[in-house]
Amino acid sequence: MPLELDLVEEVRVNRSAAERRTTTLRGRRTVKKEWQAAWLLRAVTLMDLTTLSGDDTAGRVRRLCAKARRPVRTDLLEAMGATQLPIRVGAVCVYHRFVATAVEALEGSGIPVAAVSAGFPAGLSPLPQRLEEIRASVAAGAEEIDIVITRSHVLTEDWRALYDEVRAMRETCGDAHIKTILATGELGTLRNVARASVVCMMAGADFIKTSTGKESVNATLPVGLVMARAVRDFRERTGHMVGLKPAGGIRTAKDALDWLVLIKEELGDRWLRPDLFRFGASSLLTDIERQLEHFVTGRYSAAHRHPAG
Repeated sequence: MPLELDLVEEVRVNRSAAERRTTTLRGRRTVKKEWQAAWLLRAVTLMDLTTLSGDDTAGRVRRLCAKARRPVRTDLLEAMGATQLPIRVGAVCVYHRFVATAVEALEGSGIPVAAVSAGFPAGLSPLPQRLEEIRASVAAGAEEIDIVITRSHVLTEDWRALYDEVRAMRETCGDAHIKTILATGELGTLRNVARASVVCMMAGADFIKTSTGKESVNATLPVGLVMARAVRDFRERTGHMVGLKPAGGIRTAKDALDWLVLIKEELGDRWLRPDLFRFGASSLLTDIERQLEHFVTGRYSAAHRHPAG
């Protein structure tokens, strides 16, 4: 849709109210026993299983893809009577260099490959170079592209520049889905987060994503609340549903449950599906498997029994 600056400028956020809402949410909503196990299995299906390390290798990516196909041990699924459920992750997320490796390893699984592109994580490469990286990732088989915005556009309130940048990336992605990473920990205020969310959605983002995972502050519940309400308001204005992806710092099953409760209350059950909600995570799956083993056996196991890749 066209950029509507009046809508961007009228955005307001009450920080203390947002923090209070997310703090009380954790105390009011808890999920226990078999309901918790069911929610954790749902969390697995919403996960972008990710490796974005400087020492990544093709072997590591292949192991990650094998885990993506069977993210929960078969004996645990059997004990829970869940072997017939389609438990697989939402996507595998890698650097461009490993897109072809991941596509080959996931062939026939139906699991898409997501590539971090556009000068990840800083997003400071020249725009033509960033667009070329997107083209290369799509050509290599990536069905989802996680791009990073230029933070200075938000900090200087140059909304036209942000809109034009994301619009160009959206068009370059073609049929691939685009997730716009806001790097919320570097945007200064929750109002900036909300306004950047609105501009990215106007420019055609399929998802808005909190963080690269490389910032000092990544996904937090107050940020998630602000972004979820931006998504909700955008749907009410346009009828268009945009996805949300928190990433960075989500390491425990309890973290995942907090996010699921937030999304259920703010956006509803429709957003608890992979086409509209994802976790960006690398170590989260290990803790979820540990919690599921505790549910089945009553004992916690060592993390090395549940390697993620």
